[in-house]
Amino acid sequence: MTDRAMELRAEGKDVISLSVGEPDFATPVHVIEAAKQALDAGDTRYTAVAGTAALRKAAALHFERDLGLVVPPAQVIVSAGGKQAIFHALLATLDPGDEVLVPSPWWVSYPEIVRFAGATVVDLPTTAASGFRISAAQLEAAITPATRWLLLNSPGNPTGATYSAEEIRAIGEVLRRHPRVLAMSDDIYAPLRYVEGAHATLAVECPDLAERVLTVSGVSKSHAMTGFRIGVSAGPLWLIQAMAKLQSHSSGNPASISQAAAVAAFEGPQDFLADWRERFRVRRDRVVASINAIPGLAAPVPDGAFYCMVDAAPLMARFGDDDALAMHLLEHGVAIVPASAFGGRDGFRISFAADDARLDEALRRIAGAVA
Repeated sequence: MTDRAMELRAEGKDVISLSVGEPDFATPVHVIEAAKQALDAGDTRYTAVAGTAALRKAAALHFERDLGLVVPPAQVIVSAGGKQAIFHALLATLDPGDEVLVPSPWWVSYPEIVRFAGATVVDLPTTAASGFRISAAQLEAAITPATRWLLLNSPGNPTGATYSAEEIRAIGEVLRRHPRVLAMSDDIYAPLRYVEGAHATLAVECPDLAERVLTVSGVSKSHAMTGFRIGVSAGPLWLIQAMAKLQSHSSGNPASISQAAAVAAFEGPQDFLADWRERFRVRRDRVVASINAIPGLAAPVPDGAFYCMVDAAPLMARFGDDDALAMHLLEHGVAIVPASAFGGRDGFRISFAADDARLDEALRRIAGAVA
């Protein structure tokens, strides 16, 4: 699809991309200024592998203020994006024969990282009817003596599904009965929630499990800093140290300038987030209403993030599969991602992290393409 989109653009065709998980808002000014000041100060050298002391402290502030998770800076690691932290955590702990439970639809990198580490992906399928969330009973039934990790993503990519505190505690009750199982709580989209109440995360709702929970966060989505490549993770000291060892031999420290910018992101003003959330919420409602008005397409209302999972099952008799439908939409000037890329089927994901005019035009094109 990417190659075909490039070909179409080279031919002079306008292609609207709703496939990228990247906020279209400008990076906050105070973050940019911090990066400039770091450059002017000559802050261009190696840092500690696990991150500067200033950023680990700022990240600890973020975890406590935004997620309710109290953690010392020594139990925080800074990585080149959240993806690297997930990669190192799994690589440090998985052996061939281990199993990792991954709810689907899943973020595309989860199963690939598990397979790279030599372990086996165990799919925990969810549907729109289940709110794209696993149940405690489903988790209990899937755990075997080989289970090593459960990967949770809330709000989720690609569905926007969010787990309540009650649902998180029920999952924790299952994990208590299986002490070998580690849990990853990928909370990168936590600042972008549209439902009432505080964000619920496993290490907070079940503090007795904190010694086997890794909480992943960052600045890419919340502060429009995708290109800075900074992720932060909090977890038990033994795991953070193991991840740091791997990081020292893979990439070394994250970029020093990016780390300085991330300190400003965490310690600086956060009031802009309320405006961003409201603008995303308005876009979400527009996208859902427009999709549900197109015959053959249906979309539930996502609780968070900036994605909408579209069910196109009624169109499969016509197109064959969601890859073919995705290519058809691309030929009509809209790039999306088929559900099969996320372990789903018969649908596609839309990112509504695009300006209003482009969103409206893309939705018009989708309606025309389906008609």
